[in-house]
Amino acid sequence: MNILGISAFYHDSAAALVVDGVISAAAQEERFTRFKQDSGFPAHAVNYCLDSANISPAELDYVVFYDKPLLKFERLIETYLHFAPRGFNSFSRAMPLWLKQKLFIRKEIKKRMGKDFRGRIVFTEHHESHAGSAFFPSPFDEAAVLTVDGVGEWATASIAHGSGNQLRMLREMRFPHSLGLLYSAFTYYTGFKVNSGEYKLMGLAPYGKPIYADIIREKIVKIGNDGSIMMDQRYFDYCCGLTMTSSRFHDLFGAPPRPPESRIRRLDMDLAASIQAITEEIMLKMASHARELTGCTRLCLAGGVALNCVANGKLLRSGIFEDIWIQPASGDAGGALGAALFLWYQLLGNPRCSDNHNDWQQGSFLGPEFDTDAIDAFLKTQELRSHFFEQEDVLLEEVARGLERQQVIGWFQGRMEFGPRALGNRSILGDPRNTEMQSKMNLKIKYRESFRPFAPAVAAEDAAAYFELDGQSPYMLLVADVRRERRLESGEDAGDNADDLIRQVNRVRSDIPAVTHVDYSARVQTVAENGNRRFYRLLRRFKELTGCPMVINTSFNIRGEPIVCTPADAFRCFMNTDMDMLVLGNHILYKNEQDAKAAGDVEKYKQSFKLD
Repeated sequence: MNILGISAFYHDSAAALVVDGVISAAAQEERFTRFKQDSGFPAHAVNYCLDSANISPAELDYVVFYDKPLLKFERLIETYLHFAPRGFNSFSRAMPLWLKQKLFIRKEIKKRMGKDFRGRIVFTEHHESHAGSAFFPSPFDEAAVLTVDGVGEWATASIAHGSGNQLRMLREMRFPHSLGLLYSAFTYYTGFKVNSGEYKLMGLAPYGKPIYADIIREKIVKIGNDGSIMMDQRYFDYCCGLTMTSSRFHDLFGAPPRPPESRIRRLDMDLAASIQAITEEIMLKMASHARELTGCTRLCLAGGVALNCVANGKLLRSGIFEDIWIQPASGDAGGALGAALFLWYQLLGNPRCSDNHNDWQQGSFLGPEFDTDAIDAFLKTQELRSHFFEQEDVLLEEVARGLERQQVIGWFQGRMEFGPRALGNRSILGDPRNTEMQSKMNLKIKYRESFRPFAPAVAAEDAAAYFELDGQSPYMLLVADVRRERRLESGEDAGDNADDLIRQVNRVRSDIPAVTHVDYSARVQTVAENGNRRFYRLLRRFKELTGCPMVINTSFNIRGEPIVCTPADAFRCFMNTDMDMLVLGNHILYKNEQDAKAAGDVEKYKQSFKLD
C-alpha cells in the first residue's frame, strides 16, 4: 500500500511516502525550488517521493493532508469576528488566498495528482499529524506524546498516549494561547524573522541574563502547574494585525522592536535569556503533566517548539522521563510524514513493531541521493576539475588531513536529510579545536551573525568524554554541557561585557572552542557506525590524526538559502564562500584548482548580508 503525506500552504511544505508502513522517502519543497521555507504545493517533493519508489500517482492508495483546512478557516473567521472591526487589513489580505486555494485543497490535490489518480484523499488534524510523526517512528511501544507549536487548527499544544498502533489524544491547549507564538513574538521583537529566526533567539539567550522573566510572568503570560498558559492579548497583535507584538508590549520593555540587521542590544540579549527560561519552565511543566496523565516513562516530542534543543536537554536531564525521542523534522514539514503514518497505523489499524532501542526514522536520511554516475555527469557537463578516489580509506585520509590543516570542507554524501538539521550528508565541516573557526565559518562561509554557535558531530562512543550527555543524540536535538575538565575558565562571567558580542564570541572556553557556546554548552550530534558509516569513519580517522573525535558540523548552505540538494547546489555554494574543499561522493574538488569564472558573482552574496 502506498500512502503519500503532504504538508503545504503555511510554511515549510513537504511530502513523504510510506510504503507498507515503511518510510520510503521524505523531503521539503524548499530543497528543490531553492526558496527557503517554500509554502506552496510540494510538487517537486511529491515527484521525488514517487520517482524514488518508481511508482506513478495511479499507484497511490491514499493521499493524506496534514491538517483540516475547514477547521483552520473556522478559527480564522471566529478570531476576526471577535476582534472586529480591528484587523480588517489582515482579514482582507488573508481572504483571497483562502477563497482561491486553501479552502479547496481536495480539488488542488486531485488536480496535482492528475487524471490517473484513483486513490482516496484523507485529512488528519494538525496535532494528530505531529503526534503521529513523534510516536510511530519512535523506538517505543508505549509513550507519552507531547506536541507544541504555534497553532494548527485550534490546538497549540497537545498531550497524547501512544500504545502499539494507536494514539489517544488526552489534552490540548487552544489558540490564541500558544507557547510557540509567545516565543515567536519575542523572536520578532528582537529583530529576527518569525518561523526561522527562533534558532537565533535561542542561540542569543546565553549572552544575556533572564532579568525580565518575572515581568513576563506577571504581565504577559500566566503559567499553570500543568504547563497551560494564558496570554494577555493586549500585548500581542497576531490575532488580527500584521505584526506579532503591540505598542503595549513595546512600552513594557521601553523600546520599539529592533530593526532587522541592526546592532543587537543588551535588551535583546536579556529578553532572549528571559523567554528561553520561561519556555523551559513551561515545557517542564507540560512534560510533568504528560507523565501524570499517561503514567509512561518515555516521551515523544514534535511540533516546532520541539526544535528548541536547549529546552530538550533540560527536559532530558530533569529525570521526568527515562528516555525521550524527538522527531528530527518536528516542524510542519514533519507533519507530512506524521499524517501518512497516522493513516497507516491509527486509521487503517495496521500492526506496529518496536524494540525500545532503534527507531524507524532511518537516520532521517530520506531525501534524494546522487550516485557516482550522476556526479560524474555533472562534473563532465560543467567541465570541472576534480579528483576521484576509488578507495574510501584514501578519500577519508585526504579529508581528515584537510580538516587538520584548518580547511573548511563541503561534505556531500548519500541521501539528503529530512528536517532542518544537516546530519552528515549535506554538511560543512571544520576543526572544533581552532579558536578562530567559529567566527570564520559564521562570517566567511555561512554569512550569518557572529554569535551563532556551531554543533559538534562526535563519534558516539567518545561523546561522554567531552559532554555531560547521558545517552545518544543522533539528530542534533539535545544541548549538553561541555565537561568541566574540558573547560578553560577565564574568571570572566558570561554576562560581563554582554554588549560586546565579538569579545564574548572570541573567548576561548574549552579545548574544543569552536563548538563551545558562551555558557559552556554544545548542541551535540552523536554519530554511530551503524547510523552513518562513512561520516563515522571520517570522525575516527580525524581522531587518529589529532586525538579529537569530532568535527564542526553545520548545514551546507548560506544564510537565507535552503540546505543544498544537488551536486550543482553544492558546487554553487562552495564557490561562493571561502570553503577550501568540496567532497561530492568519491570526488574531491579543491577551490584553488577551479576556474575563477565558475565562481559566479561572489560579491552579490556578500553584499546581500549586512553582518554584525
